[in-house]
Amino acid sequence: MLAIDDRWGRRRLAWLRREASGAGVARPGLLWLPGFNSVMVSSKASALDAWAEQDGRALTRFDYSGHGQSDGRLDQSCIGQWLADTLAAFEQLTDGPQIVVGSSMGGYLALLLARSLGAQVERLAGLVLIAPAWNMTERLMWEEMTPDIRAVLERDGVWMRPSAHGDPYPITRKLIEQGREHLIDLFDLDLGCPLRILHGAKDSDVPFDGSVDLIRAQADTDSRLIAVPDGDHRLARQQDIALLLRLIEEINENP
Repeated sequence: MLAIDDRWGRRRLAWLRREASGAGVARPGLLWLPGFNSVMVSSKASALDAWAEQDGRALTRFDYSGHGQSDGRLDQSCIGQWLADTLAAFEQLTDGPQIVVGSSMGGYLALLLARSLGAQVERLAGLVLIAPAWNMTERLMWEEMTPDIRAVLERDGVWMRPSAHGDPYPITRKLIEQGREHLIDLFDLDLGCPLRILHGAKDSDVPFDGSVDLIRAQADTDSRLIAVPDGDHRLARQQDIALLLRLIEEINENP
């Protein structure tokens, strides 16, 4: 467990690490950032781990606070805390250049990580993002809520959001309000590394247009967006995973 003691309190994060071997020792490691209410042993993360083993590549995974096997509760956590978790994992669990692979909220946190690294940004070999949910608390949550839902959130401090992938999950007033401290201006974002995005054109959770906007804002950098015409938000099919791995290899071939 990774022990953290910061403004968000003391907590322990569960993590897994696969060490590099063979030819993979000379390649950038991988840091997997899962989505909101997801875990480090999801189907995409497990497929990435199997590929990393075959490729001899280092891979680091962890659960955010309030997720999976880590300390805390989802309804008591927020973007700032998950960013702190991500920074701690990057700084303490990885070595050398890293390709950060982020899914949905993990894509948002990857962008926030790049913005927060300062001098350490040189350790970013690239970002490979799956349907990045940048500014998700405002753009994809608050702005999409009806007046009735906003009233419930203001009154009760929490609203249970229905999910097409499982049980309803909590959206808290703390999550929305604290998220406003971490909004990204796409045109003021200097990543300093290659950017690759994979996004399903039929994604009903994180609109495809958001990735188009991100790519347009990064037009002067080494960036590319791959659309999956029949892909939904999960992008966990075999052919989706193959595209994801190709984008990772592309960054490795063009450092």
